[in-house]
Amino acid sequence: MRRIVFCDFDGTITVEETFVAVLKKFAPELSAKLLPEMYARKITLRQGVRQILESIPASRYNEILEFTQIQPIRPGFVELLDFLEFQGVPLVVISGGLRGMVEIVLDSLVQRVHAIHAVDVDTNGSHLKVCSEYEGGTELIAKVKVMSKYPAYQKIAIGDSLTDLNMALQANLVFARDRLAEYLDEQKKPYIRWDNFWQIRDYLVKLWK
Repeated sequence: MRRIVFCDFDGTITVEETFVAVLKKFAPELSAKLLPEMYARKITLRQGVRQILESIPASRYNEILEFTQIQPIRPGFVELLDFLEFQGVPLVVISGGLRGMVEIVLDSLVQRVHAIHAVDVDTNGSHLKVCSEYEGGTELIAKVKVMSKYPAYQKIAIGDSLTDLNMALQANLVFARDRLAEYLDEQKKPYIRWDNFWQIRDYLVKLWK
């Protein structure tokens, strides 16, 4: 593979931070306590997200999907997919959120992404139980571990938050916005600032000419 694009989901493909909104809505007290600690990196995403998710009754899983379904996709995503398909470059979605949320928002676009790596949940018990094939380090989905499955000459990362930091540090080219841009400034890692997917497509059009 010559090139590959790794794209975050929450707050990147979606306009809003959907997963954080779900945690706040379905586990408000625990989220209020643990989210600030995760952002300040006092506890790991792996610890905090697992604890919050596993406090939510399994019976509420369908409500979570219904809440997510109406979330709008950031402008230009379909056009970026069109361009990448034309170039023969796969786009892999890597989300620290729930697979069901990613699939319900992407809907028919699921067929057009190369793969989705996200957190699975078992809903058979009284509460949600987190299942992750790529758990490791500080993350429930160790994005760098996922990236290593796809050898490529040029690895491109698109993200917006703390969950994308490790992925961004490993990529050759990074498109960053919001909190991720701040973390990368701290790490002195260069990146391209972006707001919509048209900007990413236009940058890649020029880069790959």
